[in-house]
Amino acid sequence: MDFVSVFTEEERLKIEQDFSRLGDKCYLDHAGTALYGASQLRAVQELLASGLFCNPHTSRTMEDLIDLVRYRVLRWFNTRPTEYGLVFTAGTTASLKLVGESFGFGGVTTGPETLPGSFVYLRDSHTSVLGMREIVQTDRVHPIERAELLQALNEPAGSGRRHRPSLLVFPAQCNFNGVKYPLELIELVERNGLRGYGEDAFHVCLDAASYVSTSPLDLARYRPSFVCVSFYKIFGYPTGLGALLVRKDAETLLLPGKRYYGGGTVKIAMSGASGFHEKRDTLTDRFEDGTINFLSIASLLPCLDAITRLIPGETMVRIQRHTFQLARYCFQQLQALQHANGSRVVELYHDTAFVDCHSQGAIVNFNVLNDDGAHVGFAEVACMAANHGIYLRTGCFCNPGACQRHLRLADADLLRHYRAGHVCGDANDLIDGQPTGSVRVSFGYCTRREDVDQLVAMIRRCYVRRTLTGPLAGIMSREQILARYKNYDRPRLVQICLYPVKSCGPHRVTEGSWPLAATGLLYDRAFLIVDEHGVAMTQKKLPDMCRIRPTVERDRLVLQHDDLADEELVIELGEDGLAAQEHTTAVQLCQTKVCRDSVQGVDCGERCADWVSRALGVSGLRLLRQSSQEARRQRQTARELSLNNQAQLLLINRTSVRWLRDKVDDWDGIDAPSLDSLVDRFRGNLIIETARPLEESDWRQVRIGESGFTVDGPCTRCQMICIDQQTGVRTAEPLRTISREFGGRMRFGVYLSHGDADDTFDRELPLGATVSGVIEEKKQID
Repeated sequence: MDFVSVFTEEERLKIEQDFSRLGDKCYLDHAGTALYGASQLRAVQELLASGLFCNPHTSRTMEDLIDLVRYRVLRWFNTRPTEYGLVFTAGTTASLKLVGESFGFGGVTTGPETLPGSFVYLRDSHTSVLGMREIVQTDRVHPIERAELLQALNEPAGSGRRHRPSLLVFPAQCNFNGVKYPLELIELVERNGLRGYGEDAFHVCLDAASYVSTSPLDLARYRPSFVCVSFYKIFGYPTGLGALLVRKDAETLLLPGKRYYGGGTVKIAMSGASGFHEKRDTLTDRFEDGTINFLSIASLLPCLDAITRLIPGETMVRIQRHTFQLARYCFQQLQALQHANGSRVVELYHDTAFVDCHSQGAIVNFNVLNDDGAHVGFAEVACMAANHGIYLRTGCFCNPGACQRHLRLADADLLRHYRAGHVCGDANDLIDGQPTGSVRVSFGYCTRREDVDQLVAMIRRCYVRRTLTGPLAGIMSREQILARYKNYDRPRLVQICLYPVKSCGPHRVTEGSWPLAATGLLYDRAFLIVDEHGVAMTQKKLPDMCRIRPTVERDRLVLQHDDLADEELVIELGEDGLAAQEHTTAVQLCQTKVCRDSVQGVDCGERCADWVSRALGVSGLRLLRQSSQEARRQRQTARELSLNNQAQLLLINRTSVRWLRDKVDDWDGIDAPSLDSLVDRFRGNLIIETARPLEESDWRQVRIGESGFTVDGPCTRCQMICIDQQTGVRTAEPLRTISREFGGRMRFGVYLSHGDADDTFDRELPLGATVSGVIEEKKQID
């Protein structure tokens, strides 16, 4: 199927202009957040700059403006204040929490016991719904499966009287794969109840966060008791603002249950021990504690206007048609991908065949498969996508129920994954070959067909096997391997590299030796570059950082860059120089983050800031040196770290890199890099050569000359290894070959830390030293 846009050429050009900041980037996470347009942001700025907007408790004008926004939001959902009340919240999660805390389940006496109503929730729900289980005022809490919920469409009306107030929560659209639930369920459940809950009078709480991002919600036609939304899902800005919409006849179920109060939500509150207070009467006055987010609320007016100017007419209806066609096009393009052996490339997780926009939203969920049917880890796909400028989401998307159902994971599997170290949001994507999550792409009104084509091209380029492979393909005997790689008898240290400025080029030690320090190699990752906001810069953001070439000589660091050929930056090293700098009155201490750790750095001054800014062509950059006043520790071993990511040292085996280079099928039309150039991409500290490739993967301890080290584990690779360290140019390799050869695991090289010997730090590592590794015994797996 081809894609046909619902927008006119003029509208399409306006939208592209409004989002020109994307450049060549491909944004496919609109289910995570919509993107705000440039005209929208300008309109917000003009509104706030043109008026005096103060606390609504102070200004009646501001209070009236907020009421106007309430009216406009209700009109957006095709209802009015006589039908629904609107409470501004921090977002959908806060709205759901408010309903969970306040809903009155009652208690009806039946014989000797008093039974409250039921709390029923769809298993394929966001964790914000699952969290309601912990706060609802009833012990009758039950999950419902998708098939059970859909049964309500065909249930006849019950004959018994339903008198226990009960709550059913389900999403209008699943945020996992975009399947939409029939909104006819709302009226049927509230009128007929649910099978097995004869005396429960159900009220529906609709989680509409995912749905309203690209679909029109008509509250004149479908009238749930409660609706929860977040505005950044629709407009991209403002964030941290949502709403709880409450049908007028359902307000009495919430008002008595509201316990907390703060700010102006009470008529009177006495500060004494009696605790006497009287809450306000109306829904809004009682539920909006404290000072509401009035500037963000006011900003909704230009946000509403901006999107309707870009897409006039039935705005959300047209957005729904546009994004659904993109999703269907993407679904069909991925479905058509095949390996050379005819096996599928993508496993799609869907509940519809993408037939119409009323049953399917603008989300496609999948995992990538190798030609043998084994899964590629979602973290590897995310890395490869980032390397191609594609923004997408991976994991379980805070929807464990849908993830479990589609990935066919039993409860025992989830517990096994957790005990193996997997937690929500981590990159532990495959356990025993079984995926722990998936890849999600989602579309918005600014998405183009070319964005889908870019995603499909990336998957085709990186994961489609174009030649047939078999069980014996590529397998060499031990003798063949030794004949190909062996040119000496003992493993040895052939090169030492330190990276004085994090993410910049290496200082190579080609002869003699180099001192060890408490953090690894002396001067390794002692400096880093941050932007004007203090965020650490890496080659992932600025690939050109690799062209900053450092040299360390006589306790001086000299930085050079090809574009500043006549200028070099000289920095004094040594502990005395650092201590003197840290104790001057002009010192500026800066806080930044490295690999999720907060670290303290000493600003190196204006001269250094000017040089790195000009070298990298980015204004406002600063050069920091790690402060000696605050040690950074490795999480597992508590050993001291410099500004490196996870361990003191990284060991790379040239023989393994040579093996990997031979495995690459295609360098995408460019010449294969030299072995030295490919070794550079892995940014190792200790470069060794062994008789066999990959033998370092089994080592538990390593001795280099007289120095002992412990192996902290394999290095998980990212798109950094796809950057040519001489030019800064990105390629798809060698990341995709690593994933293919290691079954979706992006591991290459091993992390080392100093051994426990007290005199280790006094030693120097000599080039040419013999390397010996202690092999880890394989553990039996039950």
